[in-house]
Amino acid sequence: MGNIEAYRHKERDQVGHRARHRIATGQFEGIETVIERFVGAVFRAFLVAVLVALPSVFLPGTLSDSLALLMILTSAAAILTFLEYNSEFPSMVEFRYAPPFNRLRFGAVFLLVMVLTIIARGKIHPTELSQGLTAIGRLLGNTIDFPYSPVRLIVLMMPVNAPKELISDVRSAAGLAYFVSLVMMFIFILYVRFLGWPARNGAFNVWINLPVFDPTRGDVLSRLYRDARVNIALGFLLPFLIPAIVKLASTLVDPISLAHSQTLIWTMTAWALVPASMIMRGIAIGRVADMIEEKRRRAYAEAEEQGLQAT
Repeated sequence: MGNIEAYRHKERDQVGHRARHRIATGQFEGIETVIERFVGAVFRAFLVAVLVALPSVFLPGTLSDSLALLMILTSAAAILTFLEYNSEFPSMVEFRYAPPFNRLRFGAVFLLVMVLTIIARGKIHPTELSQGLTAIGRLLGNTIDFPYSPVRLIVLMMPVNAPKELISDVRSAAGLAYFVSLVMMFIFILYVRFLGWPARNGAFNVWINLPVFDPTRGDVLSRLYRDARVNIALGFLLPFLIPAIVKLASTLVDPISLAHSQTLIWTMTAWALVPASMIMRGIAIGRVADMIEEKRRRAYAEAEEQGLQAT
């Protein structure tokens, strides 16, 4: 009996040790996850701050009042980004746990703003890099500037008395911006079609990755498909509609303001990449709807099969 009690006591000690080890390991993994999320949030906030400040810092002629406003905008963007990515669950950013959706969008914006900033700075302080990028921009602008293209509509948006140099700059910036948007969408389509996005890295949680989507309002599938179609349609039409609307409202909006380098950079970035991001969102939501529909179909098939077996 003494041996049996000793064995049981030893076994309880081992079980308790394993339980304590699991708790300690879980706590360590939890702390590690929190630290990793904090570092990632700080890094993303830094990148967003750099993006917002990039044109103002590298382009001359920024006034002191503009610098104060820039500091406010940069700080606000960085704080919002940090708060969003430091939280465990998303509150605003969609597809946060489905890379590279947001990385592609941010990378395209950062690349385009940086390239346009280098080109604008090259007019005052020319370098081989700025001259090369200017040549690429002119090539892309002239290539995409065909009748009824978005770039042609941007050029036609300019006033008749606009300087030829300004029209050339606008054409080059529009060509670069539209090309970057096309490349961004093409890469994302490759991920969806051939790399199994968004479920290629394991299970995909719809409600975490779509934090602003309310699943209680009507049928989920029909709403997702409708949102997908609306986003794709608007994303396709906006590059054509925006220049036409600006041209019609030329009495209120003066396109000649694009002569200011920072205005040109941010206007062309928004004109090209916001619609492209909407198309990407539409494709992503449509893909999520397809996954939900496929899961429903499998569940119905299994239920029918079990019903037949029961009878």
